[in-house]
Amino acid sequence: MTTPPADITARTDAYFNRTRAIVEHFGDVRVTYALFLRRPVVAAPRLMTEWLATVAAERGTEIVCEARFAEGDWVGAGEPLLYITGSFAKLADLETLLLQKLGPACVAAHNAYQMCMALPKAAFLAMDARHCAGFEMQEMMAYAAAVGSTAAKREGAKGFVGCANDATAHFYGAEAGFGTMPHALIGYAGSTLRAAEMFHETFPDIDLTVLSDYFGCEISDTLAVCRRFPELAAAGRIAVRLDTHGGRFLEGLDPQTSYAVLERRAPGAIRRYRSDSELRHLVGTGVSAAAIWRTREALDLAGFADVRIVASSGFGVDKCRVMADARAPIDVVGTGSFLPEHWSETYATADIVAYDGVARVKLGREFLLLLRDPPS
Repeated sequence: MTTPPADITARTDAYFNRTRAIVEHFGDVRVTYALFLRRPVVAAPRLMTEWLATVAAERGTEIVCEARFAEGDWVGAGEPLLYITGSFAKLADLETLLLQKLGPACVAAHNAYQMCMALPKAAFLAMDARHCAGFEMQEMMAYAAAVGSTAAKREGAKGFVGCANDATAHFYGAEAGFGTMPHALIGYAGSTLRAAEMFHETFPDIDLTVLSDYFGCEISDTLAVCRRFPELAAAGRIAVRLDTHGGRFLEGLDPQTSYAVLERRAPGAIRRYRSDSELRHLVGTGVSAAAIWRTREALDLAGFADVRIVASSGFGVDKCRVMADARAPIDVVGTGSFLPEHWSETYATADIVAYDGVARVKLGREFLLLLRDPPS
């Protein structure tokens, strides 16, 4: 996790580089920075603090990080997450990179925590890698989801059980990524059933999760796979992944039949909806609460009560809350929607609050001042 000095210089804002040069010319001071965000978050600073410790060692300087919250704690808007104290000359040019490594992780951890708490009986699988801008972001988001998940698990939620790739699986205590098949494999095989057969023949010891929407026959294709592998189904080793896109309804559903499903299963949810987006999550196109209930009904009626349902496609905080209200029978949620939706919310800020032990901060930021003397 090292960053060559030349890369730090190139990646940081020019005025921080120039500030370092000025301080080196006129005399160094010991400063204390306060780092904060303007919105509530879950504390997820470890990638940042580990990187800072590495840079400090390479620069031969002592930098003290004083965390005000434990990893996974809820942090209010504007509350300093941590104070960083050290040589101004050795810290000035690090601010840009420090903030990059702090803000997005804390917001993603907050989102992941909220999602897990909204559906505490469902397990979550992180499928964010495809939506990340390179591996550094991928690693940061995996770490963040794990932090939010751990916080939710302390309150009784199942939380995240893993992710979709090997490189970040360790954040979830796993050795490898999870996942069975993409749509491309089904297109290659020519049918959902044939793709399932090919997968099971190649990986007989891995549980089979069938992606069911390629041909628009979510119910029919799922039942065909279950009937082809009844022993796996009875052993709980088959799951159906619902990933129907928002341009159409799940097989056999339309607005009227979707309402009818929820009238049977969760009538209160329909009567409590408050917005168009909530109604769409309940009875609209794509992976709605009605679609999940309809799949559960079809599986149970056919004698496949042990087949699990994996739901994906747009499962962010709001959709998870709607699914909870509808008591949707979801076993696993596949999601990358804990990624911050509004990137401006991830902007972390740093202000120096003490120079050589003397409290000083720009007007309006007095709330950041240390309540006691900074570390010596």
